[in-house]
Amino acid sequence: MASLDRDLTIKHANQEFRRSFGDSAGDVCGRSFRDLMHPSVQQPLMRQFSRLIEGKRHRFASHVVAVGARDSAFAGTLTASAVTGETPDVAAILVLMDSSGGTGTAEADIMTPQKKFLTEIDARILEGIAAGLSTIPLASRLYLSRQGVEYHVTGLLRKLRVPNRAALVSRAYSMGILNVGAWPPKVVDDFIK
Repeated sequence: MASLDRDLTIKHANQEFRRSFGDSAGDVCGRSFRDLMHPSVQQPLMRQFSRLIEGKRHRFASHVVAVGARDSAFAGTLTASAVTGETPDVAAILVLMDSSGGTGTAEADIMTPQKKFLTEIDARILEGIAAGLSTIPLASRLYLSRQGVEYHVTGLLRKLRVPNRAALVSRAYSMGILNVGAWPPKVVDDFIK
């Protein structure tokens, strides 16, 4: 658990948080929280924090990949809550990190109203493309025709506004749609209708 100011600078951190990200309070306190997150999740996470600071929401939960002590990466669920003082403005942000594994709890799913724009079949096709499968093996695995797979791939290319499959996978990782640090690739459940 850590407390951040409005600039997302860490002001206070408990012992477990400090152990995950550094050896002492001096290693962690005063650092930007953004620096503790893997580059692939920074942009979507900063959008969530912006909405929190602007008062558009009171809390959120998100699956993240963090960069811990000695540049080790670990995945977990981050829950952030806005703390207000005497005024309605956000005075601080309380951050809880759960690195026990999994993709989140039912409570986290309720608190994370991300845009759900992938169907179940789109998610499986995106995972297959990210794993390096071509059309025919993917069609066989999903019990679809070759044309059916191509139809869904074209739809994914349009949804993510990319020109080819390589760009599709890259965009999916950069948007946080695909779980970083997981193999085989897995779509985060928050994006599936």
